[in-house]
Amino acid sequence: MNWITNYVRPRINSMLGRRTDMPENLWIKDPETGEMVFHKDLESNQFVIPSSGHHMKISAKERLKFFLDDGKYEQLENPKVMQDPLKFRDEKRYTDRLKDAKAKTGLEDAIVNALGTVEGLPVVVTVQDFAFMGGSLGMAAGDAIVHAFEVALQRKRPLILFAASGGARMQEGILSLMQLPRTTVGLDRLKEAGLPYIVVLTNPTTGGVTASYAMLGDVHIAEPGALIGFAGPRVIEQTIREKLPDGFQRSEYLMEHGMVDMVVSRLELRETIARLLKILLKVPEQKVLEPEILPPSVVPSEARPQA
Repeated sequence: MNWITNYVRPRINSMLGRRTDMPENLWIKDPETGEMVFHKDLESNQFVIPSSGHHMKISAKERLKFFLDDGKYEQLENPKVMQDPLKFRDEKRYTDRLKDAKAKTGLEDAIVNALGTVEGLPVVVTVQDFAFMGGSLGMAAGDAIVHAFEVALQRKRPLILFAASGGARMQEGILSLMQLPRTTVGLDRLKEAGLPYIVVLTNPTTGGVTASYAMLGDVHIAEPGALIGFAGPRVIEQTIREKLPDGFQRSEYLMEHGMVDMVVSRLELRETIARLLKILLKVPEQKVLEPEILPPSVVPSEARPQA
């Protein structure tokens, strides 16, 4: 029990006649510098802290709102799957964990698929929400990703995937791991049709997700400072018993070593991906109209230079 919060503050408020408490989430602390940032200012900057450039985690629906034209999109319904195939239980039942995650996020699972446009180009967008059980990949998420590939194939649209995950969902065991080859097959069908597949790696993207569809894109873009890898740095250090380089497994380190193609701020993602799609889809650039040069015989007399 926090004595100051639970006893002293209510007593002071009652003495002063205050009936409502001030919301506690008006200010957000920068994890890098400790600076306090006003929530509304942060939201208007797509949850990128202006002073340090630190990228905060955002929900799947916020991601879609910031990325797609005018924030408009049509959310696709995910396929229905068995909720608890292994009847798994640790400290809590798996079904109870799913209920908690659904209540917390308002989502059915970690994947949200949507149709929209990026600078007028029709696209399918798949977003992993880390808030739903760490963005872990289970049967429901695997089916949702495969469904996104099928929709992109049917509608002949490129697919952009925002990866954010801790890996496979342990509560589904081998059934979770089987989603890795399933999603890879769906991806292969998209590539055979010549449709672009762009992956945006966000913080964090780890585990089996990194070992499959998150690293099989035509172009790999990473947000600044994102943790990207299979096993985490601490696990690697304990295994090899060596100190890892500074910034190991971060976006900038991976780009320097050829693992990702570019590191792009969230504020510039839409323009960058639109430019890439136009190149991959061979969309002709609008021709710049040259000013019409009239022959001297048709130039108005008042516009002719005087001798």
